[in-house]
Amino acid sequence: MKTRKPSSCSGPNRRSLLVGGVTAIAAPMILSRPAFAITPDEIKKRGKIIIGIQGDNPPWGFVNSSGVQEGLDAELGALYAKELDVNLEFVPLEVANRIPALTSGRVDCLFATMAMFPDRAKAVQFSKPYVANIIVLIAPKTTEIKTNADMGKLKAIAVPRASAQDTQVTKNAPPGTNILRLDGDAAAIQAMLSGQCDAVGGNMFYKDKLNEAKPGTFEDKLEFQRIYNGVCTRLHEKEINASINGFIDKIKANGELAKAHEKWLKLPLPTSFPDSIEGVPYVAS
Repeated sequence: MKTRKPSSCSGPNRRSLLVGGVTAIAAPMILSRPAFAITPDEIKKRGKIIIGIQGDNPPWGFVNSSGVQEGLDAELGALYAKELDVNLEFVPLEVANRIPALTSGRVDCLFATMAMFPDRAKAVQFSKPYVANIIVLIAPKTTEIKTNADMGKLKAIAVPRASAQDTQVTKNAPPGTNILRLDGDAAAIQAMLSGQCDAVGGNMFYKDKLNEAKPGTFEDKLEFQRIYNGVCTRLHEKEINASINGFIDKIKANGELAKAHEKWLKLPLPTSFPDSIEGVPYVAS
């Protein structure tokens, strides 16, 4: 896979990141040239795949201190670019902007911690699942939360807007609960650390991130859901969906997925994944 010389870049300004190096491209340029690349052959002819990813959600996807995209999704995206033998350009996205970036043609696909839900499957095409995640409520150890009803007693609960956490907290909290919807995981974590909220809806890694800032302070209070993540492409794009499913099968079989999973998540890869998820087809029609 070809690489380029690094240059500085950061997630919030919507610049693009190239694995093996970083190439800064102004956001207006990206928006002015739609990235519709319907088939792997078209991507190969272009010589580059454009992947949407999270820019502030370690260990899934984040921009490191050198301006390079890292994380589990970044490593898998790089492996897929290598599979196609093309350059790779990452576009860091906020949680709420992931699907619009894909459906508008700004990116070719999403390796972006995309939980596989039926409502999302109406807008995008999911691949087979490649990783599991757990959605939980986290709060200080001194905060008493034992049941869903206890969430209604809190000053506020922070969540990343339009995320799986948002969905689960909204579903399980009593009516009238103050849910603070913010732009991304980093903002939700900061709200918890700064005292803007009493609890935060997060994934299974939020507790560690919070305790890095305030050691021994936080614990998981409630578990809402165990979910699976898939790679997203646009609806009815059969060729790239089939290519990504084949790629996932390959990295499961050759051990590359297990290696990346243990490297970034510090956990063994699940021994099995569901053959189907209700309302979420793995194969494009």
